This record gives sequence, C-alpha cells and structure tokens, in this order.
Amino acid sequence: MKCPYCGYNASKVLNSRPVNDNESIRRRRQCEKCDKRFTTYEKIETIPIMIIKKNMIREPFEREKLVKGILRSCNKRSISLEQIESLVDEMENQIASMETKEISSTILGEMTMKKLKALDEVSYIRFASVYKQFTSIDEFITELENIKKLKK
Repeated sequence: MKCPYCGYNASKVLNSRPVNDNESIRRRRQCEKCDKRFTTYEKIETIPIMIIKKNMIREPFEREKLVKGILRSCNKRSISLEQIESLVDEMENQIASMETKEISSTILGEMTMKKLKALDEVSYIRFASVYKQFTSIDEFITELENIKKLKK
C-alpha cells in the first residue's frame, strides 16, 4: 500500500477489523519509511447490477436513486435516515444473493413496497401510489382496505 504522505510503497498492517456488518475491513497501517500512520478500507467489489426498466432499457442500479425515492415517501414521518439506509442495505444484499446481473424495475419496486409496508404503512401507501400510478381515490381506498385486511 502506497503511503499517502511520502509515497513509499511498503507499509505494515497494525490493526484490522470488520466494519458495516462485515461488509468491509478497516486497516490501520504504518509506513515503513516515514512511520506515519493511515487508515484504509477494503470492500468486496461486486458485479454491477443493471435495472431493466418497463420500456426494456437497461441502466445501472443507483443506490442514491432508490434512497431518494424512499426518502420522498417517508417525508414528515418518524423514520430516521439510518432506518432507510438499513432498508436499502437489506435490499442490496437481497439482490446480490440472487446471483444475477440484471433485475427488473418491477421486482425492485415490489421489494421496496414490501420493505416499506413492514416499516411504515403511510410511507408504503405514498410509495405505492407513485409506483402503481394510482389515478383515482378508489385505488387508494382499495390499497388501504387491503392493508386493513392483512392487519386482522
């Protein structure tokens, strides 16, 4: 590992520990030339996931885009950013475990709605109304009735 201070190519690892639920490794290093210490993080490189849109166009999965959509549906709800990040982490892990390079936006949307329904029903309804493209109050009422049936 190249030292960020002097550029020397050799360093020794002083300490290693997993971070983010074993998703990456934090290493504390010391340069063998100038003795300065620095920290590096290692993360497993994953295969980029492609999203197949409804019009069959493929685009790279963007975590930030998913987080923004969920944030909008959770606006003015008592849901922390940490809860949303955790929800998206779970979804990314679920997608990665599918061992596929492509996933349809329909599957991604259904996964998001399922996770939101478990987290907060109001946020779920907000997300579903956009995702399912509700065009009338009757569609809202039907979805609300479905939620009420499941609660009984």
